[in-house]
Amino acid sequence: MKRKKVLSAAACALSILLLSGTAAAEASAAVRDSKSSTIVNLDRQHSRTAQNNTLDKSAAGDIEAKAEQELGIKERIYRILHPEGAAETKKPVVRSDDNMIMGGPVATQEQCVRYLLRNNPVPKLNVSPEELVAYYYEEGTRTGIRPDIAFAQALKETGYFRYGGTVVPAQNNYCGLGTTSATVQGAYFATPRLGVKAHIQHLLAYVSLEKPKDNIVDPRYDLVRKSYGSRTLAEWKDLNGRWAVPGVGYGQSILEDYYKGILGS
Repeated sequence: MKRKKVLSAAACALSILLLSGTAAAEASAAVRDSKSSTIVNLDRQHSRTAQNNTLDKSAAGDIEAKAEQELGIKERIYRILHPEGAAETKKPVVRSDDNMIMGGPVATQEQCVRYLLRNNPVPKLNVSPEELVAYYYEEGTRTGIRPDIAFAQALKETGYFRYGGTVVPAQNNYCGLGTTSATVQGAYFATPRLGVKAHIQHLLAYVSLEKPKDNIVDPRYDLVRKSYGSRTLAEWKDLNGRWAVPGVGYGQSILEDYYKGILGS
């Protein structure tokens, strides 16, 4: 009886072991199937990602190709409009309207200052070059006189504000007003602005019958107006023999030797 119980217990244990082995095998197979499914899914995802990347690269390549093509067209157009060496060989040309004493400026204030300092880094002025140029543009614009060329005339008259002649820097006299000989210094002006105003007004006396709208500070304004009556001048070359004596080529020199330099600066 005891032996049967022992055999029965052994049989039960064996069954349990067999069942456990089967369960373990099934579990292992399930894990393998799960891993296989995961790998397959990952491979599919990688495949889709690779395809998308290929499409993205292809689209990006098309965009880059189009951009390069467009850039190439623009570059060719630019080269046609701006041939090599054109910037170096181009020289400033004085236009016909630049011959006129009256008119609006063409050169900028920055060009005027740059040209002055290039020729004289330390001008003998009682204000900064920038302030002096600003005065010319303010007074010139107010009266209709070309401020950029009037400044070019001041450069000629003062030797780029080095002076060295009869007129001295303390006079604030930028155009030789009243300097009739090597011993006559001419007019003195209390401030640089008044000196510029007098210069512009003296030019206006030659070219217009209309008096300045503000007070007259040019000491020779009335003298010019009485001398010319109803007559007026128009071009810078008309100042030859009038502003300077004998003054041969005086007006042309203002344009060619100074104003063109300003335009090219």
